[in-house]
Amino acid sequence: MISVVTRLTGRFETVRGIVGELARVGCVIKAQTFLLFLRTYWRGEMYGMVLEAFDEMGRFGFTPNTFARNIVMDVLFKIGRVDLGIKVLKETQLPNFLSFNIALCNLCKLNDVSNVKDVIGMMVRKGFYPNVRMFEILLNCFCKMGRIAEAYQLLGLMITLGTSLSVNAWTVLIDGFRRLRRLDMAGYLWEKMVQNGCSPNVVTYTSLIKGFMEAKMFSIAFSFLDMLESEGHAPDLVFHNVLIDCLSKMGSYDDALDVYDGLLELKLVPDSYTFCSLLSTVCLSGRFSLLPKLVCGLEVEADLVVYNALLSYFCKAGFPNQAVKLYNTMLDKGFTPDNYSFVGLLRGLCGARKIDEAINVYQGIVMNNPAVNAHVHTAIVDRLIEAGRCHKAIQLFRRAIVEKYSLDVVSYTVAIRGLLEGGRTEEAYILYSQMKHIAVPPNAYTYRVMLLSFCKERNIKMVKRLLQDVIDARIELDYHTSIRLTKFIFKFHSSSSAVNQLVEMCNLGLIPDEMWRKLGLLSDETMTPVSLFDGFVPCERRAGNANHLLWNGGVGR
Repeated sequence: MISVVTRLTGRFETVRGIVGELARVGCVIKAQTFLLFLRTYWRGEMYGMVLEAFDEMGRFGFTPNTFARNIVMDVLFKIGRVDLGIKVLKETQLPNFLSFNIALCNLCKLNDVSNVKDVIGMMVRKGFYPNVRMFEILLNCFCKMGRIAEAYQLLGLMITLGTSLSVNAWTVLIDGFRRLRRLDMAGYLWEKMVQNGCSPNVVTYTSLIKGFMEAKMFSIAFSFLDMLESEGHAPDLVFHNVLIDCLSKMGSYDDALDVYDGLLELKLVPDSYTFCSLLSTVCLSGRFSLLPKLVCGLEVEADLVVYNALLSYFCKAGFPNQAVKLYNTMLDKGFTPDNYSFVGLLRGLCGARKIDEAINVYQGIVMNNPAVNAHVHTAIVDRLIEAGRCHKAIQLFRRAIVEKYSLDVVSYTVAIRGLLEGGRTEEAYILYSQMKHIAVPPNAYTYRVMLLSFCKERNIKMVKRLLQDVIDARIELDYHTSIRLTKFIFKFHSSSSAVNQLVEMCNLGLIPDEMWRKLGLLSDETMTPVSLFDGFVPCERRAGNANHLLWNGGVGR
């Protein structure tokens, strides 16, 4: 039927033209005529014609029923007109379960949590409730977006309605807390799941293993791996992909490659994500010569993910010209580049020392795609700074601010680093202040870059300003930054208020224990001060924090 209607549309161009021809040959035009057009165009994904058929239905004096309005609502959501989709739903006099189901499915795909909550409210007020599958979709949406409070409310509704939690629902909740790095809750939910007689599956264990490995809690991760095997679950391809990725990120490259070999032994067919995980392992380990041997005979469909991974590989392996050629091949094959593609191209051009061409390409990208993400802007600024073109890098960054392009904390930090390396200290601090003013909170790396630079310049005034910001934001400094900072203050400004700031940071657990031991300020066994700085005395130990010290006026008295 789709092919017939498509041919009629090609011949008569409009719904009105088709209906007019049907009337001319003696067909009686009824409401069912338009319903047939709506259904056919909808199934054929001819969304513009769906809307036209709906309008023509009204012009012929027919009132669209709930079925017709459901189709139009679905189309409006799919073409991005969420506001009109919600309006159609609200104006439907007799909505049915399918009406709300269509709206919720589309809104979940769009991650539109606010409207999802509104539609759930409308649904319940009309006497309808989500089914088990819809509950799982809603839970996944809330958890994916980090909206755990809403997920709990939905869980309460499920319990009230007597809907039992399926293995999928439990897994979605566990994965939601895993995404938030609340592994304590993820583990608790796993225990409750087992206690309630619901058996975890491969997907459940994959999420738990991934979470605990990312948190470097390897013993717990491997205990879940043992459970998976002892319960007789057959690890699937997704599990192997996750394990390869996690092992490579923790530096266990040989183990990651062993997992890949095991995948082949199980006769699981690698996919594009396996290939990308392999590329990541090769790049992180620096064993670039291994790739041809690993992928020999591997048949993977070249999708956009694969092309982007190869772009990254060529840049990191020192073949920027190959990255540029691959990008052109990708375009020739009809792929539409995304943000990762743009980043790969810009890095390739800069790596090939085609700096001016990279700048022109970047300007073309943002002109045609002003909504590109912060990663693209960061890439060009970072590579220009590395190439010694700091002035041009900052010029492009300032233009990005004026044009209100998407910029994140990494973007600002890279620009600040460029200013500091160019000796433009005041501008760097002004940009740092602007960053905070527009609610882009600096992170630990931002403070690392700035503190190390100001310590190098021996600018104690700026160091003290930043330390106060670190204290206010409760940012924990890394070991390297802490030791450089402490040595600078004790060597040149041991009588200044900066020492008191260090003590406060210590009390708040913002400085690692290892630094104090490195400097000889703490004994591992007794936590007692050593003679070099006998003005330090140990404070009360707080559970879960580093050892704390209290300044008692010893140094500089």
